[in-house]
Amino acid sequence: MADSRERPGVGIADILVGASILGLISMVIAWATHAHPYAAESGHISLAWWRLPLDAAYSWLRMAAAYAVSLVFTLVYAYVAAFNRRAEKVLIPLLDILQSIPVLSFLPVVLLAFIALFPGSRIGVNLAAIILIFTGQVWNMVFAVYHGFITIPRDLRESALSLNLSPWQRFRTMELPYAMVGLVWNSMMSWAGGWFFLMACEMFSLGNHSYQLQGLGSYLQTAANQANWGAELAGLGTLVLVIVLMDQLIWRPLLAWADKFKMEMVESADRPRSTVLRILRRSLILEWLGQHVWIPLTEWSDGVFSRTLPKFREQPSVATISNLIRWLIVAAVVVIILTALQGALHLLSHLTGGEIAMVVLATTATLTRVLVALFISVIWTVPVGVFIGLNRRWAARLTPVTQIAASVPATALFPGMVAILIHLQGGLNTASVLLMVLGTQWYILFNVIAGASAIPEDLREATRMFRLSRMKTWTTLILPAIAPFLITGLITAAGGAWNASIVAEYVSFHNHIYTTFGVGSIIAKSSQSNGFSVLLLATGTLALTVVLINRLIWRRLYDKATERYSVS
Repeated sequence: MADSRERPGVGIADILVGASILGLISMVIAWATHAHPYAAESGHISLAWWRLPLDAAYSWLRMAAAYAVSLVFTLVYAYVAAFNRRAEKVLIPLLDILQSIPVLSFLPVVLLAFIALFPGSRIGVNLAAIILIFTGQVWNMVFAVYHGFITIPRDLRESALSLNLSPWQRFRTMELPYAMVGLVWNSMMSWAGGWFFLMACEMFSLGNHSYQLQGLGSYLQTAANQANWGAELAGLGTLVLVIVLMDQLIWRPLLAWADKFKMEMVESADRPRSTVLRILRRSLILEWLGQHVWIPLTEWSDGVFSRTLPKFREQPSVATISNLIRWLIVAAVVVIILTALQGALHLLSHLTGGEIAMVVLATTATLTRVLVALFISVIWTVPVGVFIGLNRRWAARLTPVTQIAASVPATALFPGMVAILIHLQGGLNTASVLLMVLGTQWYILFNVIAGASAIPEDLREATRMFRLSRMKTWTTLILPAIAPFLITGLITAAGGAWNASIVAEYVSFHNHIYTTFGVGSIIAKSSQSNGFSVLLLATGTLALTVVLINRLIWRRLYDKATERYSVS
């Protein structure tokens, strides 16, 4: 009888879970079957309000597909970089390069490649959009998980070794849970970054051709170009509704669930809560899936990956076959790099001295805007992020607000800003800095929130016991604790600012083009005019600048912060 009382029959939780599963399957099927013949300039974006739910569904599915790819890439890339010293020396500098290349610089190659693979079909253009969204989502997730892996306390590592856990079991039960809080917060930021570039990823021009995909991004871009402010507000309202639903149905339950992985001796009284998570825990469907799918899958993975995962870690002795595979991979990479260099040198040989000087000066101008945008962002995000991270009740109220503010594409608001600011002193030069701030400040804010929320409650209790002043608490606990997170946010924010420079320095609004001198505007112009030589030089110069700054400044600060302020 006790068991029957503890396990009630099918209730509202199971109805909601079942309906959600069926709804998601229906959305995927509808999207997959929406692959009728497609050609450039054939797409017509309707601004009818009744189409907004369908547009939102298509955009959400593209974002979800890009996030799934980002998550798999993040876990593999961060794991190899964190636990293999030789791989780390290559992968982390490579990550700096990859995150510094602007999203729109990928556009010509990615779009042409997928159109060639799927000629006359929407599949190719959809895959190109997903890959472009992926490049805007993944980098801060990789940095966050890598940071979590390398800052695991020494006593936890020793405990795992003493329990004789396999590398896969250590990953599943210790390493991934320890990085979970940062992963969840940066996943939220990745979705915000994806919404930011959604307009550019769903509606873009290449040479004389225009490619349009049905979705919220193309809806907002079309409304802005036509100065249809009613449709623009309707599109933004739909986007806000999607963001609020995601916060309530996905992010808040994930934050409440991930809170159990925090390391603290004293339990906080105001832990994050989620009604949706409580409903999910009562679901018999999920309980059945856990017992008959998740547990057997976990046991199977322990048997399979425990034999394969050690290959990614450093071993005292390396087998001959592993060396052979490694050298084959290195040889293939070298061949690809040499082929790419040959093509690049051929393109660069067509450049003139004036074009080279113009790109260098433009990069300097954009660098100045990036630094100003970062300075403005840090001033307000650090105190606000710490306040949200340390106050759970306020976090429950403010997190949805920050989610909405971070996810609303600044590119959707920018045409109206340009119309207002273009006549003021500074014109687009001032407006471009504002757009960079709107697009990059959230990387810093969410990382600071993650860092502050990860501070163990027992350390906070110690500061209260010793009656430290507010200033002393900041200098001895808060700033050291958030330092690695803050620097991670600055690294990703700087990369985001360089990416945002393309849409900030080159604005198309109501059949008019507004530009300001900078490397972003050069990349945008070159991409649309097929000036691949200048596009390659501008992208390469931008990437080199970001890598040098990361190597000489940010990486050194990050290493000092993780070494000096890690909890161990």
